[in-house]
Amino acid sequence: MAVCLTACATSEQFDLPQGQQAYEVIPPQRIEANQTAYRINPSDSLTITVFREAELGVKEAPVESGGGLVLPLIGEVHAAGRTSSELAADIETALRQRGLRQPRVSVIIASTKSQNVVVDGAVQEAGVYQLLGQTTLLQSIAMAKGASKVAKLDRVAIFRTINGVRSGALFDVMAIREGRMADPYIQSGDYVIVGTSSSKSRYYDILAVLPTFATFVALVR
Repeated sequence: MAVCLTACATSEQFDLPQGQQAYEVIPPQRIEANQTAYRINPSDSLTITVFREAELGVKEAPVESGGGLVLPLIGEVHAAGRTSSELAADIETALRQRGLRQPRVSVIIASTKSQNVVVDGAVQEAGVYQLLGQTTLLQSIAMAKGASKVAKLDRVAIFRTINGVRSGALFDVMAIREGRMADPYIQSGDYVIVGTSSSKSRYYDILAVLPTFATFVALVR
């Protein structure tokens, strides 16, 4: 039984930069410090609010495949390729042209299908998750319902394409939780893998087998 469980247990072996060297690959700075503002894409959903003019706004309205969005009073506006602030300014201009005095417009990206992170490995629910606003490594693991019982939290890898080259680094989540290391920010397209502890895997595999094994022994006796 021990041989079988040992053979079944696996552990990711990533040969990647660790500790402070990891932050040279995946910088801990906030994303806006080194990235341009997000630009709206088709299929994104927008919530647009006009101050004191509730009937002129929309809630979670999808951007059409052609990049357009239909608004009350204005009609169709082109949203794709614009930042939230740029689109808000366009809408304010259109509203002024239609007689509204000093309009104040807020544009919020309610959901997007183009900003995603993959969270895999020893987590409760591996999958593809949307990034809404700034997201850190700890938050991305939380989106996957947290680490599983067999997680090796000192070996969590982030893979990222940088200047066309796929790169990666290892992080110690326990050190991040305790404030001893910075919590790096996730970017769209990142691949997060929480490592698996072989010893923990064997322990929980044995626990799963023991009830059946004990029943078998009792029957034999």
